[in-house]
Amino acid sequence: MKRFIKGALILSLISLFSFGVFATSTFADEESSETPALGGTSISLEPSSKTFPQISSNSVYDGAFKFKNDGEAEITIEVYAAPYSYVYSEEEDLYKLGFNNENNFTQITRWISIKDSDGNYVEKPSFKVPGKESIEINYRITTPNNIPAGGQYAVIFAQTVSGATTTSGIRTEASAGMIIYGHSSEGEAVTSAEISSLSITPGLRDKTAANQSGYYASAKVKNTGNIDFNAIGKLKVEPIIGSGSYETPPTAGLFSIIPESERIVEDEWKDVPTFGLYKVTWTVEAAGQTETIERMIFIISPLFIVITIILLTFITIWIIIRVRRRKERRSRLAV
Repeated sequence: MKRFIKGALILSLISLFSFGVFATSTFADEESSETPALGGTSISLEPSSKTFPQISSNSVYDGAFKFKNDGEAEITIEVYAAPYSYVYSEEEDLYKLGFNNENNFTQITRWISIKDSDGNYVEKPSFKVPGKESIEINYRITTPNNIPAGGQYAVIFAQTVSGATTTSGIRTEASAGMIIYGHSSEGEAVTSAEISSLSITPGLRDKTAANQSGYYASAKVKNTGNIDFNAIGKLKVEPIIGSGSYETPPTAGLFSIIPESERIVEDEWKDVPTFGLYKVTWTVEAAGQTETIERMIFIISPLFIVITIILLTFITIWIIIRVRRRKERRSRLAV
C-alpha cells in the first residue's frame, strides 16, 4: 500500500508538471504624417489623406493641405507626387509599401501638380518654411481624356532638402506625406477580396518585447478588385472560467487595402490574467466576405503551477500519514 501511494504521488507530480508545461507553451494604417529627422528637424502635415470620390476624365480637381515646421530653424522643402502601392517580397512573404512602383492604379501620380510661390502649377516646387510656422500648399489633379475604372492612388510628399549631413555621411532629411485616394466615376468598380491565414497565437505583435504575455490574432487580406476597401478585424475574448475579457474597440481594427496589395489585419489581447479558461473569437470582414476562427485557451501561470504542486504534495503526504496511522491502529487492535 505504501509503495502504491508513493508511486501515485510521483505519477501525479509528473502529470501535473507535464500539464503545466503544455498549458503555458501551447498558448503562451496608414503611415504617420509627422516625421522627425536626424538633425532635430520635425515636420508634419494635415490632413494625412484625402479622397476624391468621383473623378471623371477631362476634369480639374483642386485641394490643399497645411505643412508645419515644428523645429526651430528655417527649412527648405520640396513637394511632389509619388505612386502609392505595395510590392510583394518573396523573401519576407508579404507586401511592402513602396513609392516607386507604377501600375494601372497609380496613374494619378502623373495628373498631380503643385502650386509654387509664383502661382504656377508645376511638378516639384520648393518652399522655405520658418521655424514653428505653417504654410498652405495647394495641389491640382488634371485628368486626361480617358481614365481607368476603379481607384487611383498617390502620395504627395513634402521633403526637406537642407542637404546637411551627419559625421557618418547620412543626409539629415525628413518627409511627410498625404495619401490621395481617387475613385473613378467611369467604368465598373469591382470590390473583391481574398481572406486567408487566420490565426490566434501566443505572444504579442512586437516579438522583441521582454514580456510576451498575450495573444496575437492576424489574417491576410488581399485586394483582388480594382478599388480600395476597408477590412475589419474583430477579436473577442469571453471568460468561461476566471475573470477578464477583451473586444476590439470600435475605433480600431480598420485597415485600408488598395488594389494589387495584401495587408496583415491584426489585433492583440494584452491584459492576460494568470488563470482561466477563455473562448477567443477572431473575425475578419472584407469586401462583403467574413471569415471566423474560434479557440479555447486555458491560461495557467508558472507560479500557480508551483503552488498547486506544493499543495498536492502536502495533501498526498497527509493521505499517506493517515493511511499509515490507520494501518498501525488496526494492527494494534488485532493483537
